[in-house]
Amino acid sequence: MSFVLPSECVLRPASASDIWQIRKLVFSAKLDPTQLRWQQFLVIECDKKIVACGQLRSFSEVQELSSLVVLPAWRNQGLGSHLVKYLIQQSSQPLYLECASWLEQFYTRFGFVSVSWREVPSPLKEKFRLTQFATKLVPIISLKVMQYRGVETPTDEKQTPLS
Repeated sequence: MSFVLPSECVLRPASASDIWQIRKLVFSAKLDPTQLRWQQFLVIECDKKIVACGQLRSFSEVQELSSLVVLPAWRNQGLGSHLVKYLIQQSSQPLYLECASWLEQFYTRFGFVSVSWREVPSPLKEKFRLTQFATKLVPIISLKVMQYRGVETPTDEKQTPLS
């Protein structure tokens, strides 16, 4: 799977001055606003505006791909896919993520598979337990925990909200 950024866009590490734009993106997507350390983020900047972000968080012997957001006006152009591919390449330990169940197909394209709670490493169980508990209190959204297993699947070019 190959994804090319539009010519007016650049993928770069976040800087300290980007934190407020990152927070705004994360809040707008109703994602977990805790643990937003700009040093862990990559951003896609188009025409000098941050339009997408994602982070790679390190725990003891495991990493998490999180806070992946693409502004609605920039979706369906491959930006989310580009970020996911790059973050996978940057990972150096077993990689996990937590996502809404409707995004499972998007992440499956990159080699992520849904895992049972028993398979979640203990460093991530504490973090994921909070969001799993919150969804039991307010059952608006169903969450999946996924692990990167490295087997990409061909895409039929059907776009998803993060593409």
